[in-house]
Amino acid sequence: MKVIIKNAWILTLDEQMKQFPKGYVITDEEKILAVGAMDSLPNDIAYDKCIDAKGAILLPGMVNTHTHIGMIPFRSLGDDYPDRLQRFLLPLENECMNEQLAYTSAKYAIAEMQLAGVTTFFDMYYFEQQLAEAAEEMNSRGILAETVIDLVTVDVSEPMGGLQYAQRFLPKWQGNKRIQASVAPHAPYSNTIEVLQQADDLSQKYNVPWMMHVSEMDFEMDKFRKEHNQTPIEFLEEIGVLSPRFVAAHCIHLSDHDIELLKKYDVKVAHCIAANTKSAKGVARIRDLLAAGVSVGLGTDGPSSGNTLDLFSQMRLFANFHKTYLKDRSAFPAEEIVKLATIGGANVLGMAKQIGSIEAGKQADFILVETDSVNMFPIFDPYSAIVYSANAGNVRDVFIAGKQVVADKKLVDFNETQLRAELAEAMEQCGFKAKALKALEGK
Repeated sequence: MKVIIKNAWILTLDEQMKQFPKGYVITDEEKILAVGAMDSLPNDIAYDKCIDAKGAILLPGMVNTHTHIGMIPFRSLGDDYPDRLQRFLLPLENECMNEQLAYTSAKYAIAEMQLAGVTTFFDMYYFEQQLAEAAEEMNSRGILAETVIDLVTVDVSEPMGGLQYAQRFLPKWQGNKRIQASVAPHAPYSNTIEVLQQADDLSQKYNVPWMMHVSEMDFEMDKFRKEHNQTPIEFLEEIGVLSPRFVAAHCIHLSDHDIELLKKYDVKVAHCIAANTKSAKGVARIRDLLAAGVSVGLGTDGPSSGNTLDLFSQMRLFANFHKTYLKDRSAFPAEEIVKLATIGGANVLGMAKQIGSIEAGKQADFILVETDSVNMFPIFDPYSAIVYSANAGNVRDVFIAGKQVVADKKLVDFNETQLRAELAEAMEQCGFKAKALKALEGK
């Protein structure tokens, strides 16, 4: 089906950063067929459906480069406790997380992302087969990576059993147009060298990105300094797992040499400013990474860490924290931040040839941000409006692979209330809320 979107303020995010203040986009099935100014639109163009954007800003779908979509049940639980991970998350995860809870959480999380204009995401959690099925049903685009950690977890019966899970999981999704399966060792300190190397081998065998938390924790930095006289990045280079397929999440604590190594091996970085600052871990050296030519994208981390799964909040926090950290109001102009949320994220996930910009031949993943709400007037700079004025609630329409998944701020094929009820029921069946409240009473 051929669809035309007219009268949009189009931000292409292509290499020339072209804009069409009054433009059109034509899609044909899952791909973009043409983009341009309204005054260049042929009068005899044929189409099956026409959408009047009414001045809405049209830009590429946003890319969430790091999250844990199975963790919606943990949102707002013990947010301000210093020992939150040990007191709440790990015990409740071990007691309550199961296939159904992970699956219903994933569908709810994907709905939240789609309503906020996130069309692609890179997930790292457990029960990733069920999470991949949820993403497929929701018509999202994503990389779903099974966590590997030196513990018995909710979906494997032996430490680091996630590797064997991944070995079975990856081939099941080969050839899928929107879903990729992958592997995600938790961190360099929570896996053996052999497991890290095998994860890299799996990534190479199936030609998919893989992910790991790196240089995130103070104790992690101390451990590698004391035991190896190295940083985690230097350690990963020594064992031979740095490559263009590797996505390093967080990278808060980087040395100059670390940045050189990330550039040398074309390692990608997922930057999660909300989770990193909420947990008081620090602000990553993003200006230095970008100056060195390292690919960086924005991530929300999980809904238990950063609480929201939209990139509008990430963009605003990114601007505020980095400008303050650098003591430079002019640092990171708005258009650079929007690039990190779109084409930058596509680069991180190895998908820049398919998504991330509005160009003929690319996948029709794009969003329309309405400009009618009170917070969206006036607009002198559309990039500034996206970063500093807009919020997730301004997303009006969302298309993924040419299919409209959000129309007029509502899910097209799913009911938000029903998804919430299904998640609440799964939480009730495993006693999640009661156990969470009991844990809180003990504080």
